Amino acid sequence: MRPELEQKYVEFVRGRLTRLHRTAYLLCGDGHRADDIVQATLTALYVNWKKAVRADNIDGYAHRVLVRRYLDDRRLRWSRVWLGDVPAGAATAAPADHRYGERDELLAALRTLPKGQRAVIVLRYFDDLSVEATAEALGCSEGNVKSQCSRGLAALRTVLSAEEHVRMGGRG
Repeated sequence: MRPELEQKYVEFVRGRLTRLHRTAYLLCGDGHRADDIVQATLTALYVNWKKAVRADNIDGYAHRVLVRRYLDDRRLRWSRVWLGDVPAGAATAAPADHRYGERDELLAALRTLPKGQRAVIVLRYFDDLSVEATAEALGCSEGNVKSQCSRGLAALRTVLSAEEHVRMGGRG
C-alpha cells in the first residue's frame, strides 16, 4: 500500500477505534469477542482500503464490515460454547453506582434480541446513525431498519419492564 494511503488508514483507525470497539461490544456483549470482531474488521478494511477510501461514507462502510464480522462470528459453532461458569471463589462487588446496574440490565436485554434487531438498535441509538446511514451500514432498506427498530424497541420495553416488575417484588 502506498504510504499516503497507509497514513489515511492509520488516521481512520486512530479516530474510530473506540467507537468500533463499543459497537462490537454492544452487539456481542463480550469484551474479548468484541476485540476479535474489531480486529477482523480492521484487517478487512486494511486489505480493502483502496476501495473503502473511495466509498461515499467511509464510516458506513466500516460499520457494514463490522456488522458482517459480528454476524459471521455468530454463525460459527464455537460462538455458542461456554467454557464454564464463574469460579466459586471469584471476587464479586456490588455496583457502586445504580447506573451500572441499569447498564447491565440494558446489555442483558440487548442480548435477548435477534441479531438483526440488535444491530439496528445499536447502530441507531448507541452509534447515533440516521435511518439512512443504518440502512447503508447493514445493506438493507430504510423500511427494514424502521421495522426492525420498532420491533427491537418493543422487545426491549417488554424485557426491561418485566425485569423492573421482578425487582419490585412482583408489585406494581
